Amino acid sequence: MVDFSFPIDGFISILDYLGTIAFAVTGASKAIAHKADIFGIIVLATVVGVGGGVTRDVIFGRFPTAFSDPIYVTITVIVGIVMFFLFSRLKKKMNIWLVFDAVGLGVFSILGASIAYQIVGLNFLPMLFAGMITAIGGGILRDVFVREIPIVFVKEVYAVASIIGIVVFYAVLSFGVDIQAASIIGIAIATGIRLLAMKYKWNLPKVQESLDLD
Repeated sequence: MVDFSFPIDGFISILDYLGTIAFAVTGASKAIAHKADIFGIIVLATVVGVGGGVTRDVIFGRFPTAFSDPIYVTITVIVGIVMFFLFSRLKKKMNIWLVFDAVGLGVFSILGASIAYQIVGLNFLPMLFAGMITAIGGGILRDVFVREIPIVFVKEVYAVASIIGIVVFYAVLSFGVDIQAASIIGIAIATGIRLLAMKYKWNLPKVQESLDLD
């Protein structure tokens, strides 16, 4: 959720809105799975759709874009209402939204990193933190709200896709490439890795033996 001051901003904005919708769909779906009422569905849709961006803005001392531009919360509320009434029909097409979710991951990762770049310049750690919190912050809050271990900690290559996309974005900028091209490359990398992880069911390694702490 950032205003790019170059011609590609329209394309990025479209991806931003699609990502917000997809994230909101996952939040609403989680709420429905936990038998939430319509208010709970709307809340979780909104938390996932804008929670990461709001958290990032607060940490970086910015007034949250989700509050200054009502379109984002409007989108998440509409998604929540639509999911409440049409979930039985839409659940058959969830794979489509998972693709949009992957796009949203890539877009939010780079948008977050771009905001840090605008604030502190080419500084890797702030860019990495801002990109990751934007991309996965809402999902972590969603899982905490329903008292589950955040899925990014236990399953699937999700946060790692965000990290790699941000690293590539930073590296490309370091070589003097303009931010438009760097953004597209970073988004493509993060989205592509996430889509491949979904297709081939990639997961990070875990400890195979449980520890006896008694």
